[in-house]
Amino acid sequence: MTLDSKAGQDSNQRTRIAWAKRGRAEHHHNNRIAWLRAAVLGANDGIVSTASLVLGVAAAGADHKAILLTSVSGLIAGAMSMAAGEFVSVHSQADTQNADLAQERSELKQDPMGERRELAAIYVGRGLDPTLADQVAGKLMAHDALGAHARDELGLSDGTVARPIQAACASAGSFSVGALLPIVVVATVSPSRLIPWVCLASLAFLGSLGALSAQLGGARVGAGTWRVAFWGAVAMAVTAGAGALFGAVS
Repeated sequence: MTLDSKAGQDSNQRTRIAWAKRGRAEHHHNNRIAWLRAAVLGANDGIVSTASLVLGVAAAGADHKAILLTSVSGLIAGAMSMAAGEFVSVHSQADTQNADLAQERSELKQDPMGERRELAAIYVGRGLDPTLADQVAGKLMAHDALGAHARDELGLSDGTVARPIQAACASAGSFSVGALLPIVVVATVSPSRLIPWVCLASLAFLGSLGALSAQLGGARVGAGTWRVAFWGAVAMAVTAGAGALFGAVS
């Protein structure tokens, strides 16, 4: 081995190490999309639906025991509904992804060269010259053909793979935590001050949730706080108004 070739190998080794270290140091917010969406959606629904339910029943003139029982029933029903709905929805997504992967697996078996040309065309569209694109496609397919097509043709990766059970558990758990917050207020506040306390506490909870989700997602905290709190206030106001209207009619 010549000194020049040894130096070249050392340089390539240092480059690979540098890229590996760089990859470990980078943390992207996109990796949090799957669980952050389910957690924020569940907690937001838990707070808004339970607080709105409490305000609607309270505005209709129900007694304190009935309000507490209604809110607990809403927590249980909402958590089960969130879990079932999220499982069905995400499982449908998983079925579609599995069907696409099965199709790619069959096409790779029947026409590997055609699939290589298809992959190379994708890389040409991204800016590589045809010769280099064909070389890259060949290397990637030799390493993991299905993985290469799943990633670059179908847009699938570890962060986008559908996980129905995980999504269902995250939604049900976060909904329960969110719903529990206004229930604690109902259980600790006197009936005469129930409506204003539930309103203020729920808006504070929603604002905190919006700020936390914005921070975790890398977005502006102020915009996230305002957006979640505003639409929660609208939902509670509409429900309270409906409860007061039906209570007056009855």
